[in-house]
Amino acid sequence: METVKIEGVEVALAHPDEFPLEWTGREELLDQLLAAWLVVDPADQPLHPRLVGKPGVGKTTLAYAAAKRLGRPVYVFQATVDTRPEDLLITPVIAEQGRIRYVASGVVSAMVKGGVAVLDEGNRMSEKSWASLAPLLDVRRTVESIVAGVKVKAHPEFRFVTTMNDDASTFELPDYIHSRLTPTILVDFPEEEEERAILAGNLPFAPEELVRWVTAFLRRAHEADEPYSVRDGINVARYALKRLAWGARSGGDGGKPGARLLESVRAVLGDDALRYVADEAATRPRGPRGI
Repeated sequence: METVKIEGVEVALAHPDEFPLEWTGREELLDQLLAAWLVVDPADQPLHPRLVGKPGVGKTTLAYAAAKRLGRPVYVFQATVDTRPEDLLITPVIAEQGRIRYVASGVVSAMVKGGVAVLDEGNRMSEKSWASLAPLLDVRRTVESIVAGVKVKAHPEFRFVTTMNDDASTFELPDYIHSRLTPTILVDFPEEEEERAILAGNLPFAPEELVRWVTAFLRRAHEADEPYSVRDGINVARYALKRLAWGARSGGDGGKPGARLLESVRAVLGDDALRYVADEAATRPRGPRGI
């Protein structure tokens, strides 16, 4: 683990995150995020945008893809209701022989390395934790660790973005935090062709007919303003494929593909989701080829 000296204190840095994520949604959203991070003059500073949308629409993937587009290391920090200020900054841990070792969070590691910090689901975090980031998100671009007794200044190339679910806010953010998180970039459900491409990209082993079936199911749910996302569709498809494969592996025929898809919708999303399965699919489902 890489260590650095900050004001004479040795601090261990987190490793950047590497995920097999690719953004296949609207390029306009990438442009909006990259523009927010742009510095247009030596006197200018990057903005700290927030990506807002329903769970599963690809907010984290969008942030990750934008960071990779910049060629920067990416550090994803998962916020929760239990996140403490020291979790966001520098945490003391007991090392060998009982000595104290200081470990930087992904946010502070990104500050030091000039990377991108993605604070995932930031609206689950309390005001007290957000307050520790307030000076980072204005002209000061610093954080102060009371635990380690150091002040950390952000690298000029450091960038920040937070994702927020529009239906899962645990804490109401105060105005002084809202004003620092700008612009707000709305991430909605993708268009039908984009959705099909996302499903196909995440399920390269799935027959095309199954991808079309799940895409059609999701489109009907979107039209009814249900919150079912591409992530839900991927899980429906994967579980159906697993049920078919397990049945075949255990000596049976795996069952009918259409029946397994209905079973998977019920298991992943519940009985109410079955209303968005087409009547024809429910009674005479067309089997995915190659299963």
